[in-house]
Amino acid sequence: MRLIMSPIATNLQGVYQCRDAAIAARATHYSGAVVVVAVSKTRPAMDIEAALAAGQRAFGENYVQEAVDKIHVLSAWRARGIEWHLIGPLQSNKAKLAAQSFDWVQTVDRIKIAQALSRHRVEAGLPALQILLQVNVSGESTKSGVSVGQVTALAAQIMSLDGVRLRGVMSIIENTSDEQARRDQFRTMRRLYEELQACYPGIDTLSMGMSGDFANAIDEGATMVRVGSLIFGARNPATTKMLDA
Repeated sequence: MRLIMSPIATNLQGVYQCRDAAIAARATHYSGAVVVVAVSKTRPAMDIEAALAAGQRAFGENYVQEAVDKIHVLSAWRARGIEWHLIGPLQSNKAKLAAQSFDWVQTVDRIKIAQALSRHRVEAGLPALQILLQVNVSGESTKSGVSVGQVTALAAQIMSLDGVRLRGVMSIIENTSDEQARRDQFRTMRRLYEELQACYPGIDTLSMGMSGDFANAIDEGATMVRVGSLIFGARNPATTKMLDA
């Protein structure tokens, strides 16, 4: 009997094939595995379950409360390796909930947030939270993230915190049709990543690249990519607007 795959499973298979092809075709000297984080923001738990059934385990969410609701619904998958990443901006008043619910927070951009996450994680008796520094590599005023020049100093401050473990850096590259500009930003992120690696042996994650550019990001040395629409389809703008409100 022929097994009929769900549309999400089919899409996931395509994404992983593209990832593997991008790794094999790297023009650069970078090597190693690349983790795919399925961006499931605004998607119902049933869509995440379809991805889980197809073998996906890492999921990215932008909104803390929306994610917490899904984490609760899908709690049985904890024992089967589901991993939750916060990839949206984090406000101080949501730090406790984020610290107690997520496995990764990819959007740390100031010491105050890192300290709050560390404190709440320790108070909850949980192992260290995996975190990344979000870098505003394009310098756009509308984007969150620490500036390129502040990365090293912020990393040094975070290293003294018990409740978090700094794993690397992430960025959202400028949305431009200029591929060279995008490549330059990927390369700046790779340089920052390597500078941190030279100082701290635990640095192992460079999160950059999304549905439209993850193959280029892999070519420029990404170790983690965040893919949403290629897996789950286009998002409903009305739903996104409601969650942003």
